[in-house]
Amino acid sequence: MIEIIDPGLLTTVQDLGRPGNAALGVPPSGAVDRPSLLAANALVGNSPGMACLETTLTGVSLRMPAGGVFAVTGAPATVKVDGAEVPFGEAFAAGQGSVVEVGPAAEGVRSYVAFAGGLDAESVLGSRSTDLLTGLGPQPLASTVAVSFGPSPAVGQSGDRDPSAGPGSGNGIPAIAADPLLRVVPGPRADRFADGALQALEAGQWTVSPRSNRIGVRIEGEPLPVLDAVGELRSEGIVTGSIQVPPGGLPTVMLNDRPTTGGYPVVAVVVEQDLRIAGQLRPGSPVRFSLG
Repeated sequence: MIEIIDPGLLTTVQDLGRPGNAALGVPPSGAVDRPSLLAANALVGNSPGMACLETTLTGVSLRMPAGGVFAVTGAPATVKVDGAEVPFGEAFAAGQGSVVEVGPAAEGVRSYVAFAGGLDAESVLGSRSTDLLTGLGPQPLASTVAVSFGPSPAVGQSGDRDPSAGPGSGNGIPAIAADPLLRVVPGPRADRFADGALQALEAGQWTVSPRSNRIGVRIEGEPLPVLDAVGELRSEGIVTGSIQVPPGGLPTVMLNDRPTTGGYPVVAVVVEQDLRIAGQLRPGSPVRFSLG
C-alpha cells in the first residue's frame, strides 16, 4: 500500500487506458507518455499494462507502510527515500514505513512512479486510469488517500517491453526532447482554412500555454487563417493528436482525456510516435511542427 502525503499539482493513476470506447463517448485516457510508463513497469518487473502514478510538474510525496520496490521515469526529477537521494530511472527497494519524495520535474511535465505489483485502483471499462474529462476511474489523488498494490513479481523478473516505447537511455527510459518537434500529417478539414495554413503551422513560432492539461495542449502564437465564410462545422470524431483550431486561430493538440468528437476543424494530426513529446510539453516552452 502507498499513502499519499502530498499529491503535488496533480497526481493520477494511469495505465494503458481504455481505447475502443469512442462510440460510448469515452476517451482513451491512460498515460500521456506511454513509453515512460512502459519503462517504469519494466524496471520493477511488472507487465506493461499495470497501473502507475502519473505526476504533473511538482511531483509527489508518499509513504510505503510495508515497503516495496518502485521506480521513477518520465520527466527527470530528484527522487528521495527518507531524505536520501536515490537514482532516477532505477528500481529501488524501500523499507517499511519509508517516505518517497519525487521532486519537481527538471524537464518536461509528467513523471511516472511504478510499484512492483502495480496499483490496485478501481477498474472501469477495463482500465484503472483517471479520466479528467468524464470522471471515470479513480479520482485525482489527495493527501491521506491510500492505494494498494498487487503481489510483487519475482526479483529480477522483467515485464515485456512494448516496442512502441522507442529509443531511450541504456535502461530503457525515453529521453525528454530538448527542442520539441512534433511531426504532423495533414488533417481532414483543409477546406476550412485559407491557403498556406499548414505552412503557417510549420513555420510559426509557437509557445505552450499554461492552460494546457491532459485534455489538450493549448498553443500560443500567430493565429492560423481560419475561414469564416464556410459556415459552422458539425461535431465529428477526432483522434488523439488532432490539432483543432477554433475561430480565434490558435491551435490545441488534443491529448488522452480529449473528447471523442469536436466541432472545430482539424488542421493536422500529430503522428503516433510523437504523442509522448506532446504530453511532455512544458508551459512556456517553444514547440515546432514539421509536416511529414
